[in-house]
Amino acid sequence: MKKSNNLPSILIIILSIFLCFNNSSPDIAYEEKLKKETNFSIDNALFHLKKISQKPHFTGSNEHKEVQKHIVSALEKLGLKPEIQRQVAFNKKWRAATTAENIVARIKGASGNNALLLLTHYDSNPHSSNGASDAGSGVVSILEGIRAFLAKNEQPINDIIIVFSDAEEIGLLGAQAFVDHHPWAEDIKLILNFEARGSGGPSLMLMETNGSNKRLLEEFIKSKPNFPVSNSLFYSIYKILPNDTDLTVFREGKNINGYNFAFIDDHFDYHTEQDSYERLDRNTLIHQADYIMSSLNHFANSDITNLNSEEDLVFVNFPFVKMISYPFNWIVPMLIIASLFFLIVYFAGARNQKITIVGSLTGFAPFIISILATGGISFILWKIILLIHPGYTDMLHGFTYNGYLYIGAFSAMTIWILFKIYSYFRLIKPTDLFVAPIVVGLLLNLAIVKYLPGAAFLIIPVLLATFILAIIVFMNLRNTSKLILFAIISIPAIYILTPLIKLFPVGLGLKILFVSSILITFLFGWLIPILLKEDKKSYWQIIAGLATIILFTMTTFSSGFNVDNKKPNSLVFIENTNTKSSYWATYNNTIDNYTKQIFNDNYNEGNIPESSGESKYNTKFKYHKLGKYQGIPSSKIDIISDTIIENNREINFTLIPQRKVSKYEIYTSDPLEIHGICLNGESYDYKTPIKIKRGTVLTYQMTNFDPEVSLLLKLLKDSKLNLTLNEVSYDLLTNPAFNLQSRDEAMMPMPFVTNDAIITSKKIEL
Repeated sequence: MKKSNNLPSILIIILSIFLCFNNSSPDIAYEEKLKKETNFSIDNALFHLKKISQKPHFTGSNEHKEVQKHIVSALEKLGLKPEIQRQVAFNKKWRAATTAENIVARIKGASGNNALLLLTHYDSNPHSSNGASDAGSGVVSILEGIRAFLAKNEQPINDIIIVFSDAEEIGLLGAQAFVDHHPWAEDIKLILNFEARGSGGPSLMLMETNGSNKRLLEEFIKSKPNFPVSNSLFYSIYKILPNDTDLTVFREGKNINGYNFAFIDDHFDYHTEQDSYERLDRNTLIHQADYIMSSLNHFANSDITNLNSEEDLVFVNFPFVKMISYPFNWIVPMLIIASLFFLIVYFAGARNQKITIVGSLTGFAPFIISILATGGISFILWKIILLIHPGYTDMLHGFTYNGYLYIGAFSAMTIWILFKIYSYFRLIKPTDLFVAPIVVGLLLNLAIVKYLPGAAFLIIPVLLATFILAIIVFMNLRNTSKLILFAIISIPAIYILTPLIKLFPVGLGLKILFVSSILITFLFGWLIPILLKEDKKSYWQIIAGLATIILFTMTTFSSGFNVDNKKPNSLVFIENTNTKSSYWATYNNTIDNYTKQIFNDNYNEGNIPESSGESKYNTKFKYHKLGKYQGIPSSKIDIISDTIIENNREINFTLIPQRKVSKYEIYTSDPLEIHGICLNGESYDYKTPIKIKRGTVLTYQMTNFDPEVSLLLKLLKDSKLNLTLNEVSYDLLTNPAFNLQSRDEAMMPMPFVTNDAIITSKKIEL
């Protein structure tokens, strides 16, 4: 029998992978086409970006006001009349508050007051992020998008409201202020929100709705984006995860539908000083520009009053047609059809001896072993890598600078493991081995029906694999031609699965690499007729093995930190005014030259003894050390009143800062039931009281115009208070009492935690 050559089919697979990533976002060459077709200028957008991302500009910082002035000036130059909505805002879910300053403007449409909202936030994350991507990219996309839109000199059908929200990073507070207090919120029918959780990569479209997605998806497709990137699995996972955006506040508070356009690659830059003008991927900015121009031109002139739906669609990117979709009520019929199709093919193959029952049953062994081995080895190996490179644990994003190399290395290793496992089953025909991945794929889709219907597009690779099995059973083609045909048929499966292999560890951290390995195992199984040769060792195993060695070697040599990939570290000084005690603390697992100036000797592992409060992701201090008590001034607490009204106790007090305070944190050590809060004169009553076992009562971000904070708590009549007040200022490195050395150029403040801060803590006696 003539030996088959699977090189051409492998090349088709490799080309499909390349095209999958290449087609997901524009390149720099698309910039001229974008400008010609829409008048959107990337140069104009970059001009704004460079101006607003020079320094951190979190709410309450001096630079925050400068960024605000630039945006207002840019809107005025477009002929608009921007206003500042200054409003006390309180997010009940996060129990966070501030006085937000939203920048709002409106373009009048031709009919009625129905409005399309363009939304992003202009504050950066406290305290060191430059905010170029998050969300400077959104700011400049909207500014330039509006300029390009107005240049047509055509009045839109719908009003266009523009909101650059404030204080998104500290609790979605600007959005909360707009939803709760601005009259324009009643006119909004649809929202386009621009966000970022990294500094590069394709921008994903994620919908938010209290209903179903059919009408939203159909209208998105009608807007004709040139590079739509999304699928219903992202949609389902996003609804499950606790990650909120400003758009969430509008959906929950006003039942308004919307689209998030966000990119997540280069996640290691997120909320760090490396979120800079220089590091924002220009191709990514072009992708955001393409989204805003296609969406703005479409939704400004279409009916946006009836985008609610009672039907969900499964949808996924697809080769040549960009995206396909079908109703959720097709999921079960498609699974039944796929199952019946497989049974017909299987028994026909068994009858004509193309499939053997014993061989196909035996074929379950290597596939089940492969799933367990690839997933298990990847999971354990990453744990080992963290022990070898403890510095990785200080990157709280969970995605390292060499993370893409790790994705490649684990992928190559997974492929090598798969070839190795299947090499012990070479006596079984590839056709018999092909049965198990199809059957397990059908079972996987059965679980998807119940638990994650948004992933139901995974039935498509199973159907394609069954179609390949049918060709093997019913047709006799030349071997090489047959393999090429199989590779062409498999292109959609590759197109569907490959982005998931990358996006899961990028978005959820490298700890999730085992999921990528399992996905590769399924894809390998559905490509068995192409990849495995009967009774012959595959030379692709050798190639995969060499690639594994090379890539893991590259990860080792790129595991350090440098000027371009900075090491995150942290120091805080915490002083308890009640006990007259002080501590130094760090969130770092590894002590470096910066933290060593404090943690050189006599330090203890774990949280400080008198710790109250928590950081994002509940990160705890890793080390602490007793410090010299400095007598840092703490706020005066002026108790205005403490009264009993019927069954409620109302306590009214004022916090008067005695130094430059950036943030107040109030915690309770005992269970507490809060019926309402009045903050700086703004009342927030709860229909359902908030019950706190222990933890955050309120976090208030101070602004430049806050002389003090007035707070009234409405509690049950017999409530006992055991509160702790933390006062945070970001002046540790400039306070002359400490004389700390600055970080070197290969270091940066650790994100997601309170950093470079002086914290005073004391009990509130009420």
